[in-house]
Amino acid sequence: MSTYNSNPSLNSIYTKTLLDSNSINKSLVRISHEIIERNKELESIILIGIQRRGVTLSNRLKDLIFTFSKVDIKTGALDIGFYRDDLSFINRPFIRETTILNNIDNKTVILVDDVLFTGRTIRAAMNALIDFGRPKFIQLAVLIDRGHRELPIRPDYIGKNIPTSSTESIQVKLTEIDEEETVLLQKDSYELTN
Repeated sequence: MSTYNSNPSLNSIYTKTLLDSNSINKSLVRISHEIIERNKELESIILIGIQRRGVTLSNRLKDLIFTFSKVDIKTGALDIGFYRDDLSFINRPFIRETTILNNIDNKTVILVDDVLFTGRTIRAAMNALIDFGRPKFIQLAVLIDRGHRELPIRPDYIGKNIPTSSTESIQVKLTEIDEEETVLLQKDSYELTN
């Protein structure tokens, strides 16, 4: 479903719906099954969501894994604000809560994020994570992989590969945060005519 949004407050953005609530759920169900199949010791897994939408996704994965395996996976939340490599470009980074209540030493930590793009967010997340201990393994689960990597980072679990151009953006909206559930492809309408 494609729509053209002429609302000036959206700066003439072309928007295309890529995933709806049902498609997002199917992707998370598939990822949860892949996590169960790949990791024989589910009890040693800690799902750590990268603030903000990664936390919501990790909580959903925890619930799905419990539904399918009856194993209660531990979770945490990680803010990467102070570990970003673009702090000199950001006037005041907004810092959210980091909650890692469990010892991560010798555990399998699965970082969870909504969109993988350049890989810089994941690099920052790994740097932040190491301050909490030394995991046995670090794996990565993302809802959307849009390509354009600038660092050698590859996800272990992918909900959907969505190749994009560098002028497009992906916006994930989740009910718990945005009161709607969708994945959108956005592009400035100026780019469409040139």
